[in-house]
Amino acid sequence: MSQSEALQNRFEKIRSNKVFELFVVGIIIFSAVMIGARTYDVPDSVSRVVFFLDWFITIFFLCEITIRFLGEKNKKDFFKQAWNIFDTVIVIVSLVPVEDSELAIVGRLIRIFRVLRMVSIIPELRMLLNSLIKALPRLGYVALLMFIIFYIYAAIGATFFSEINPSLWGDIALSLLTLFRVMTFEDWTDVMYETMEVYGYSWFYYLTFIFFTAFAFLNMIIGIVVNVLEEEHQEQSRLDGEPTMAEVYQELQELKALLKQQNPQTESIPKE
Repeated sequence: MSQSEALQNRFEKIRSNKVFELFVVGIIIFSAVMIGARTYDVPDSVSRVVFFLDWFITIFFLCEITIRFLGEKNKKDFFKQAWNIFDTVIVIVSLVPVEDSELAIVGRLIRIFRVLRMVSIIPELRMLLNSLIKALPRLGYVALLMFIIFYIYAAIGATFFSEINPSLWGDIALSLLTLFRVMTFEDWTDVMYETMEVYGYSWFYYLTFIFFTAFAFLNMIIGIVVNVLEEEHQEQSRLDGEPTMAEVYQELQELKALLKQQNPQTESIPKE
């Protein structure tokens, strides 16, 4: 084994080490705490300490991304993963000294996004985010149908309730905002009782709207996300070599059929 291969194997062991991963997660959490500390009015001495700690975190992330890169057998495969590209861009941009320039806000914003590196480190978080992204096409049709229901109810509300409270039902845009408030149950009964003083049966308008949006469509969205998450979990299990429930059930059926072939007389025994 050459010296370069031995060095690559050493970096690969460090990268896959659970203690190293937990330490990186701890540094990311500490970085989030530092970001929160910068939002307070603190003495100059504390600000200088936070500044040096921030640079220490940046240098640590640079070392960590270098270890992950050197631990990759095929260096080209490292940049085939979107999260590796994201981590590299965040770390490189964080190295640019922009604190005393017009781009100071951009620099602070980039440092805020370092918290997202938690997703790239923890596989379970990556699975959740990937499932959400894959569910977006299916969620689009549900969102479109939900918007149609919103628009119809907003038009009805603007037509009948605009004179009761123009600040809530004055036009279609205000009506949409009011209906969003109703869907999230934010003091929606106050809105309903106000219209019921003029239209006694307007409660039916609110109840049907809540049924369609808060109950039906939101549960459909949750069901789609859970379904995609289950598909993603099965795909990950297949890649890891773990059998899925369908494969386990098929193996059980094959085993049952094999036992019947070996003992055909077991089914002919009468039950007492």
